Amino acid sequence: MKKLLLSFTIVPIILSAAAAEARPISYPGGWTVMSMNDVDSNWFHMHYSPSVDLSVGWRHEYLRGAESHADMLQVNNLLKRWNNPASQANLYLKSGLGIAYNSEDAAPAAFTGIAADWEDRRYFVSYENRFFYAKDIEQFAKHTARVGVAPYIGDYGDIHTWLMVQADYDAGAKEDELSITPLVRLFKGPTMMEAGYNLNGGVLLNVTHRF
Repeated sequence: MKKLLLSFTIVPIILSAAAAEARPISYPGGWTVMSMNDVDSNWFHMHYSPSVDLSVGWRHEYLRGAESHADMLQVNNLLKRWNNPASQANLYLKSGLGIAYNSEDAAPAAFTGIAADWEDRRYFVSYENRFFYAKDIEQFAKHTARVGVAPYIGDYGDIHTWLMVQADYDAGAKEDELSITPLVRLFKGPTMMEAGYNLNGGVLLNVTHRF
């Protein structure tokens, strides 16, 4: 009975510590920096979390297809969290407002979308969408889903590894496109790194650090 009660206490702690590395909200008073790079864009995001269900920060993004940049205020909201003895699930709302620009034009820009994930210590699934609009510069709807498995179960403080496959569906202004990216996620403590290769061509490289 003591072992069972201990597992009910320790497993959620390990899960929340591990899962926090890739999520859009940190612990209250925490700062996060993210650098994400894939076939569609390169972006940098820094945010501050005043509470467990809110973060506010700045996002700079380079949109490859439009050959344009965007600077935006981004707000992330935790809408719902499900804590179970051996798993956790989350639902987020992500929104941004700012300006998009290139060498010829500039326009107000905005985006919004939801993100949902579920994981235990062995398996991971997630879905995210993003709807972006900047008149005369870029408009798109992007859907991203992931499935992952941990090849081993590490202890708290170990280097944790996930093997994942990501599917992206881009409903852009020019044409729709589905792409697949196998990737590896590694994290230890406050730092997470992801590396993969899109089967349509292009490298995925993401880094997140919390402090």
